[in-house]
Amino acid sequence: MPYLLVRGLKQSATASLLLLLTACADAPAQPLAAEPVSAPAATANPVAMSASSPTPLISFDEWRMLLRSDAIAAGIDAALFDRTFAGITLNPKVVSADNSQPEFSRPVWEYIDGAVSVSRIAQGRLLKAQYRPTLKAIRSAYAVDHEVLIAIWGMESNYGSNIGSHDVIRSLATLAYDGRRQVFWRSQLLAALQILQAGDGPAQGLIGSWAGAMGQTQFMPTTFNEHAVDFDGDGHRDLWKSTPDALASAAHYLQASGWENGQTWGFEVNLPQGFDYALADPEVRRSLTDWRSLGINPTRTIDADEQSLATLFLPAGHRGPAFLLLNNFRSILKYNNSTAYALAIGLLSDALDGNPGVQAAWPRNDRQLGRSERIELQELLTRKGYEPGPADGIIGANTRKAVRTFQQSLGLPADGYPSHELLQRLR
Repeated sequence: MPYLLVRGLKQSATASLLLLLTACADAPAQPLAAEPVSAPAATANPVAMSASSPTPLISFDEWRMLLRSDAIAAGIDAALFDRTFAGITLNPKVVSADNSQPEFSRPVWEYIDGAVSVSRIAQGRLLKAQYRPTLKAIRSAYAVDHEVLIAIWGMESNYGSNIGSHDVIRSLATLAYDGRRQVFWRSQLLAALQILQAGDGPAQGLIGSWAGAMGQTQFMPTTFNEHAVDFDGDGHRDLWKSTPDALASAAHYLQASGWENGQTWGFEVNLPQGFDYALADPEVRRSLTDWRSLGINPTRTIDADEQSLATLFLPAGHRGPAFLLLNNFRSILKYNNSTAYALAIGLLSDALDGNPGVQAAWPRNDRQLGRSERIELQELLTRKGYEPGPADGIIGANTRKAVRTFQQSLGLPADGYPSHELLQRLR
C-alpha cells in the first residue's frame, strides 16, 4: 500500500494544520525495512516509535470542534462534516493496533511462501486473462506492465476479496486524536473528508483497514487524492468496486514512482566461491556488466540492458538466495517500503508471467531474532563503537553496515545479516 511522507508542516498553537491537505505522495519517513511495513496497513506495525500513544490534552469533543474549524477553513462543507461525524466514537481496537509491537516476525521465506502461493498464482493468471483488455488500456495510458499490477492487487487485497471492514473516518479520527503520529493521521483524515466531498467512494461510506488504507489496492487518503483515477469513465474514482479504477490507480502511482515498462524488477543470481559479501550493500550500485565481471550470473535467461545499474540483495544472508535489483524494485518500494514486500511482488509478477520461483534454498533452520534481541544487538554494536543507529529493533541500512563491519573484524562473511550466532558473539 502506498506510503506518504508529510513534508514541510508547521503546527500552530491553535492546532490548525491546514497545510496537511497538500501532503504529497512520497517515500515513507522510516528507514528501509526488511519485513513488510504495515502501518498504515492491516497488520502489526514494525516501525519503531514510542511504545504507546501520548495522552490527549483535551477531550474528544473539544478536539472534534477544532478539527471542524480546520476542515471548514480548508473548504470542507460544514454540513458534510457534521453528517460524517454524527455518532463517531473512538475505537480502542485501532489504538491497540497502532501501538502493537510484535516480538517476533515471520522469516522472509515464510512471508514469500504465503505471498507467492500456488493458489494466488493460479487465481492471478485467471484474472490476468479476464482483464487483459483493461490491462492493455492501462499499459497504454501509464506504461506499467500487467503482471506487477496483478501482483499488487493480489498482495494488497487478495484480488479485492479482503479490502478491510473498518469505518475509515472513525479509524482515522481515533488515530488523529489518540495515535502516535497525530500530525500524519490528521492529514489522512482531512484528505478522507476531501474524498467524500468529491463524491468518490462507496455510498455507504469509506471502508478500509484499521489504519485507513482503502480499496482493492489499499490507498491511503492522501495517496487517493493524488493518484486515484476514474478509468471506467463513470465519473467516480472507486477503488472499492471498480477493478479498472483500482488497477489504473496503482499504475498511475507506479508511473509517478519511476516504473520502467518492459523492464524487470530484478532477478535471482548465482554467486562465485570466495565472493566479497560486503558488496551486498544498497549503496553499492553497479552495471549488470560489472556484476557479471565479478562472476555473478542470473539463474535463468534475462532480457535486460547490461548497462542498467543494480544492487546485490541477500535477504537471508550469504546462506540464502541472492538477487540483483534494478530500478523497478525501487518503484515497488515506493508502494510499500519493505524489501520483503517488494521481493514478493517481484516474484509473484514473475510467476504470473510463467517464470520459475526461487532456485536457491532458504536457510529455513536459521533461528530468527525477536524484536528484543534485535534491540540488544543494536545496543551491543553501539557499545563496541559500530554505530548501528537508534536501538529500535529495525534492521535498516545503518544496522546492516555496523553488522558488516563487525563481521569483517571476525573474519566472517560480511553479508550484514543479523543472525542469532552473531548476537551470541556480540554477547
